Amino acid sequence: MPKDVPAKDFWSFTLCHNQTRSGLQTNQRVPGLDQNKEGLKQNADDSFDVCIGPKAPEGLETNWIQTDPSKRWNTIFRLYGPLEAFCDKTWIPGDPELVV
Repeated sequence: MPKDVPAKDFWSFTLCHNQTRSGLQTNQRVPGLDQNKEGLKQNADDSFDVCIGPKAPEGLETNWIQTDPSKRWNTIFRLYGPLEAFCDKTWIPGDPELVV
């Protein structure tokens, strides 16, 4: 996620199960994360890596949302209190990148 997220309050990611439309059920207590998560790691350039997959990347466990390979899911990205940079599209969230 690029730096300077234009949210007055905070941003969040949530994973939802395709069939039930409710939070994806995994071993994690919550199927998502937000910028207020304790221990969330921010990069040196003030961007964030949000990792989504069945296993956490080493060193980024606090930036990870668990998936279940047997379940299909959607990602919901929310800005609470979106600012002008989002509305005028001068800030755009990055595209997902496959990391193997």
